[in-house]
Amino acid sequence: MASLIEELIDTLDLENNEYMELLELSKRKTPIIINGEIETLNNITAKEQEHTDKLAALENKRTQVVEDIATVLNMDVKTITVKKIIDLLNGQEKEQNALAEVHDKLKMTLNDMAVINDMNKQLIQESLELVDFDINFINSLNQYPETANYNRNAYNASTYANSTFDAKN
Repeated sequence: MASLIEELIDTLDLENNEYMELLELSKRKTPIIINGEIETLNNITAKEQEHTDKLAALENKRTQVVEDIATVLNMDVKTITVKKIIDLLNGQEKEQNALAEVHDKLKMTLNDMAVINDMNKQLIQESLELVDFDINFINSLNQYPETANYNRNAYNASTYANSTFDAKN
């Protein structure tokens, strides 16, 4: 059982390290988004994908270790959590403290990531709205006004301005 707890602590610590790397990348993305540096943003996104792939493998390992702990403790795999495991380690102060510490660090890192990612999401949304506004503005400049554009004979000049018919041919 002690080796399973150590493996869980190590796995959670590795997960926290990967999330810390993702957090740093997310922080670097904020000014890049503001400045509209698309190529740099693509490079950071590729690096994030590498860390995400590592996290997927670590998540599978963590799930397997927790399932093994549930089996040893004769508990339901679907209801066991790291918090419950911490509570069950009453007689083993060292392991209990180490697991609680890494659990709390991981929780804080994930909270920090949520804040930064939410801010980046809002910045991207605002950038997209600005691009949409610019496109609509440019398109509106290319259109003829539909009112008060009459020629000397009281015909709407905009109707004839868009005509492709050439009377000379």
